[in-house]
Amino acid sequence: MSKDNKIAGTYEVSPAAGYAGDVAPAAAWKILADNKDAILVDVRTRAEWNFVGLPDLAPLAKKPALIEWQIFPSMQPNPDFVAALSGAVANKDAPLLFLCRSGARSAAAAKAMTAAGYSTCLNVADGFEGPLDAQAKRGAAGGWKAAGLPWRQT
Repeated sequence: MSKDNKIAGTYEVSPAAGYAGDVAPAAAWKILADNKDAILVDVRTRAEWNFVGLPDLAPLAKKPALIEWQIFPSMQPNPDFVAALSGAVANKDAPLLFLCRSGARSAAAAKAMTAAGYSTCLNVADGFEGPLDAQAKRGAAGGWKAAGLPWRQT
């Protein structure tokens, strides 16, 4: 059984085209807690990390990998993303959980790393802040923060 089958067989993973699937934030936390090799890759921008906050993985004795998918302020794609993450993570079977603001950039990153040969690339559905609510604000309708998972601001 491959590692991505083990993940899909153990955790609730929604199918996705081009990568191993989407997981809810709570499932992402469980995968990170249960798998010593699992890595959370926050693909948001430096501005978002500084002003919106970061997932706090200290209770799991881990830190998120911080690699911008798009470079702020131009929001141009980061041409070094795949090379940077590949250089930091040699184990192509390690579960990689990608996180952005609301789930779009992280899905693109999961696809890119799957294309680079990584077998278990998962997108954290609804991202760090979640979708817009009825008042056109993020943070209450879903995502890492709304799930009550640990996070911090600098």
